[in-house]
Amino acid sequence: MNIAIVCYPTFGGSGVVATELGIALAKLDHQVHFITYKQPVRLGLLNPNIHFHEVSVPEYALFHYQPYELALSSKLVNTIKKYKIDLLHVHYAIPHAYAGYMAKKMLAEEGIDIPMVTTLHGTDITLVGNHPFYKPAVTFSINQSDIVTSVSQSLKDDTLRLFDIKKEINVVPNFIDVSQQKTSFTDCQRELMAKPDERIITHISNFRPVKRIPDVIDVFYNIQDAMPAKLLMVGEGPERKEAEKKCRELGIKEKVIFLGNSNEIDKILCFSDLFLLPSEKESFGLAALEAMVNRVPVISSNTGGIPEVNAQGISGYLSEVGDINEMSKNAIRILENDTTLEMFKQNAFLEAEKFDVNAIVPRYIALYEEVLAIF
Repeated sequence: MNIAIVCYPTFGGSGVVATELGIALAKLDHQVHFITYKQPVRLGLLNPNIHFHEVSVPEYALFHYQPYELALSSKLVNTIKKYKIDLLHVHYAIPHAYAGYMAKKMLAEEGIDIPMVTTLHGTDITLVGNHPFYKPAVTFSINQSDIVTSVSQSLKDDTLRLFDIKKEINVVPNFIDVSQQKTSFTDCQRELMAKPDERIITHISNFRPVKRIPDVIDVFYNIQDAMPAKLLMVGEGPERKEAEKKCRELGIKEKVIFLGNSNEIDKILCFSDLFLLPSEKESFGLAALEAMVNRVPVISSNTGGIPEVNAQGISGYLSEVGDINEMSKNAIRILENDTTLEMFKQNAFLEAEKFDVNAIVPRYIALYEEVLAIF
């Protein structure tokens, strides 16, 4: 197949999953064309089956906001025609499904009929998409898609609750390439981050309020009070400055390392003992899955799609949002004993294996083949 993928090229979960999907499809000898405003952060172009087409938005003083959707629609039309694309897969309802629909209509005027698959990832539904300004466009875009998928049952339920959806929504969970997790613990250079007797706790996110960054620090404060520990904070976002201030006020500044955005997530997770994800809402919990495949147990909130990933008492523990005390107790329960920690580490990996790329990508391919049979 000749497939065009539209996604955000940033560190967010939707861009990561879209990129990894394209890479997996390319390995199966499908031609994959990424169309976005810059090269996705996880995309390497050393594969003859992978192509990148940059969307440029000319600057015009007439526009208060430059019309990215218009530029994207035009780029889609040109790319689909030039490379004879069979199928369009857009990740995130807005603006991508909306731009994809406009491209389909323009192509139809020239007698070209192409199916569009839309994957819903989370904030396009629960946060941005549900805003009254955008809700009609999001509803329209989803209903005009030929195939709709969501990354969790929780997100599917939210979509059906919040929008008047006429299309069937197929749950296809996020995935991870287990075969890429080859690094053994002895290769991790753990001593770069902590002393031998210190546990390493990690949090990775975009530091938005929904991630409940203060809860991460409060849980860690209780952990370090019970045992020697370090906290690695990976990512950038609006909550970082306040998080650094909170660490200073609690007197744990020397025990918390802010690493910013990183392309070495696997290495960071390799020497991590525990992952904290106390989010207000997660459509899936991809960060938890990436931790688990690196044999890192997870302490998380019991919200959104996280319970579909983090198995209670097996790969970690789930608590109600904001329950700092319970999260802290469960974290200490895992960390205080080497045998218990090792058991949770192994269980985390076994749970992550259920989401291996080889189990999930064929489900996307089956949907592609289903819709192409109609067109």
